[in-house]
Amino acid sequence: MAVSEYLPCIAAAATALSERKEEINRLNVFPVPDGDTGTNMSLTIETVVKEAAALPPTATLVELRHAVTHGSLMGARGNSGVITSQILRGLCEGMEGSESFDAAAIAIAFDRAVEVAFHAVRKPVEGTILTVLRDCAEGARRAAEEGSSRDDALKRVSEVAFASVKRTPELLPVLKENNVVDAGGFGLAILIEGFVSAVTGDAAAIPVIATFGQPAAKVAIEQINDWEGSAYRYCTEFLFNSADVDEEAALDFLGTMGDCELLVGSHPDFKVHVHTNDPGTVLSYMTERGQVAEVHIHNMQLQSEARTEGLKQEGVTQPAKPLGFIAVAAGAGTAKILGSLGADYVVNGGQTMNPSTRDLLDAVNSVDAQSVIIFPNNKNIILAANAVASISEKPVAVVPTRSVPQSFAALFVANPEASLEQNVEAMTEAISEVHTGEVTFAIKDATAPDGTRIKDGDVLGISDDSIEFVGSDINQVALDLVGHIAGDDADVLTILAGQDLGQDSFESLLERIEQQFPDLEIDAHRGEQPLYPLVMAAE
Repeated sequence: MAVSEYLPCIAAAATALSERKEEINRLNVFPVPDGDTGTNMSLTIETVVKEAAALPPTATLVELRHAVTHGSLMGARGNSGVITSQILRGLCEGMEGSESFDAAAIAIAFDRAVEVAFHAVRKPVEGTILTVLRDCAEGARRAAEEGSSRDDALKRVSEVAFASVKRTPELLPVLKENNVVDAGGFGLAILIEGFVSAVTGDAAAIPVIATFGQPAAKVAIEQINDWEGSAYRYCTEFLFNSADVDEEAALDFLGTMGDCELLVGSHPDFKVHVHTNDPGTVLSYMTERGQVAEVHIHNMQLQSEARTEGLKQEGVTQPAKPLGFIAVAAGAGTAKILGSLGADYVVNGGQTMNPSTRDLLDAVNSVDAQSVIIFPNNKNIILAANAVASISEKPVAVVPTRSVPQSFAALFVANPEASLEQNVEAMTEAISEVHTGEVTFAIKDATAPDGTRIKDGDVLGISDDSIEFVGSDINQVALDLVGHIAGDDADVLTILAGQDLGQDSFESLLERIEQQFPDLEIDAHRGEQPLYPLVMAAE
């Protein structure tokens, strides 16, 4: 097959996966979800299609294989997407040197895919996408040994894939308990069938997943919070560029930070994925060893709760509410506060972790509301939020909050009976009365706007994006900052403790603030935000 013949087959596989992604998503009841499997796999393959389609008409098969390998790595989303990228990488590597696309070449390609994918996953689990891949490789070998034609070999692989998917509940108890098959394995089977049908010219024969193992017309899924009991909250993934990183050392580090750790690719381009409670430390470690880009951090607890609630409501038609709210924030405590104030979705992000336009648009589409207001809570996220407002199919407005406490104030004045425009006007006025302060640590030597020398590790007091105080004692800098933002007319001080500030230290600081500012009403919470031990606001 020539490059021009492969391209429509790759596109057909991507289309088949996209058309069934919601069916795949419904199956995602694995104990530690990190996004929707169908969506993540589909986004990964879409990047492959775009990179392959951009090849010149004179492109060679070598260039096509590179496009597939590079595109899937760059576009990989979630655990399932990263593993899918490694399967595609293995298939491409296995095809190197093959003079023809025949049964023997197919068998070699799948054998290599098994090697690469299993190497990428430190603790392979039976009954998952890896099991389906291994069974496909065995089917391909048998077809080659029997002297099958190319088309017959491909059809054999597709049939084996679906047969393997059907038996995943027998290998993984959580699937059997919930009467479903493995989502990633089903996605891989759909991907293979889409490609095979395009190559052979036969109509795709993708079974309806609801018929697997039961005669009922609909899969019955037990209502469980499948995140509950997990030790880790955040699915953290990003691109990593380094010419000399020690891969084994980096993987060992990731293993100490959480689970489902993946470091895939080769020097200098890698994809990193890990479930952790401390995304900030992970990013700090990797940025010391290379460059980080396209950071995505998802709160798996909130995703699981939303999916569980969705399953409970499945089949019940309810009108969309008039107005929904999306906020960007980091820290489990902060997310909880925002939820209690009426935020429908909290996109994890903030300083050094800016969500993309796609992340925000996905959040907008997940909120069942006629119109949506976004609180970016960081000056670097406002442009991405505005971009969402310009491309979203539903009405979206942005209240230009530059800090989390400003979004608190905005949510306090939310009025579901008022129009979108009226709410934005009231909220914009409310945040103008909020003065924010942040306490963090310098990460390099520098000079403050007033000429003060800053040394790496100094405590910084920041107000409205300006460094106002530099010191060595976090309490003193915090007290100076409170005085600065509170002025003479503030009545309330909201203060959020970060994940690096112990509770005893936090309580001691609160006592000193109360003593020095007796007229201020203190509203203190554990925000658990990374990088900033203290975030505060006076109004």
